[in-house]
Amino acid sequence: MRVLLVGAGGREHALAWQLAASPSVSELVIAPGNPGMAALGRLEPVAADDVAGLVALARRLPADLVVVGPEAPLAAGLADALSAAGIAVFGPSRAAARLESSKAFTKEFCVRHAIPTAQHASFTDAAAAHAYLATLPAPYVIKADGLAAGKGVVIAPTLGEAREAVDDMLGGRFGRAGAQVVIEEFMTGEEVSLFYICDGVRGLFLGAAQDHKRAFDGDIGPNTGGMGAYSPASIATAAVVGAVTRTIIEPTLAGMAAEGAPFTGVLYAGLMLTPTGPRLVEFNARFGDPECQVLMARFEGDLAGLLLSAAGGDLGRAPAWRLRPEAAALVVLAAQGYPDAPLTGSVIRGLAAAASVEGAVLFHAGTRRDADGTLRAAGGRVLNAVGLGADLTDALARAYTAAGAIDWPGGFYRRDIGWREIARGAG
Repeated sequence: MRVLLVGAGGREHALAWQLAASPSVSELVIAPGNPGMAALGRLEPVAADDVAGLVALARRLPADLVVVGPEAPLAAGLADALSAAGIAVFGPSRAAARLESSKAFTKEFCVRHAIPTAQHASFTDAAAAHAYLATLPAPYVIKADGLAAGKGVVIAPTLGEAREAVDDMLGGRFGRAGAQVVIEEFMTGEEVSLFYICDGVRGLFLGAAQDHKRAFDGDIGPNTGGMGAYSPASIATAAVVGAVTRTIIEPTLAGMAAEGAPFTGVLYAGLMLTPTGPRLVEFNARFGDPECQVLMARFEGDLAGLLLSAAGGDLGRAPAWRLRPEAAALVVLAAQGYPDAPLTGSVIRGLAAAASVEGAVLFHAGTRRDADGTLRAAGGRVLNAVGLGADLTDALARAYTAAGAIDWPGGFYRRDIGWREIARGAG
């Protein structure tokens, strides 16, 4: 089949890597793609948020399946437009994507369907938000309601900083995404992410991963879209997966269907494993970035066939697949100044040396190539070095060897990815 993949980041590079290897794929087209993806398929210069342009491209190919990587086009209704054109699409409708595009919607949905999550309230008025903050103990969790590229969450240690974060968001820092804020109680425990392939009725557990949101070693600095990840995560035991499936995923899929917005695509559950059991931190309506990259490094099977079966509403007909037992680890190479003001345009060298590291693969996340072939940084998170090894320590060694081979003075990366897992003795 001919597959159209939408997106241009590290997540999409990893998906392209697997889709290009899928036995059911005869041609892979990527819009708009990035320099690293050019060897895997044909790049088309259609932006990921150009709904009309993407539908026209899918018709022209014609595409047998469209796989949507980023969240923004899903929230803009790309899946709806493709479905209306009779084109199979792996990704939720605009209504179903509200599970990610509106945190306030999701919190109220959880209340309606008895899904365990944090105590919360939503506000558009700063004075009312400040009054609510005064009723909570420190620390405080403040979230922009809409899509903010993984940066719209502030964990404030003091009441003053919490008020400042509220004022900042409602004052326009994230534009329309911050016109409403959600304030939550601070949940204690450890975070883990579980991923489910969904066909509107059923959810098939794909795998678990843990990422690192803070910019710098020791989990300090601002929140980012993710500075590294690893899979598997030992805390995602069979008992945890069973509890999450039973108390969070199944009620969510049943609730969305009952409310007229059945969910088809990847349901990414960000969870806090609290002393009283798993509780939902947030949903994403697509593969995580950088979690997707480590899951794809472990995936074996016909990814395109699996996604097509979900898009068609029948996971029961999915081809056989598995996650390899080996561990995968990812290190994000980010531009200096990320996440607030990343410096773009710096020259990157040494990719051939990085790619030659045994057991490692390099994904492009934010790069551009000049006419003369020079590779430059073109975003905040620029490259992903992924290692696959017998255990996490082995996988990390391969990932860091690849990252260290890259000659890029304009970038930086964390050197403590996986520290929790290793401290548990699980690496």
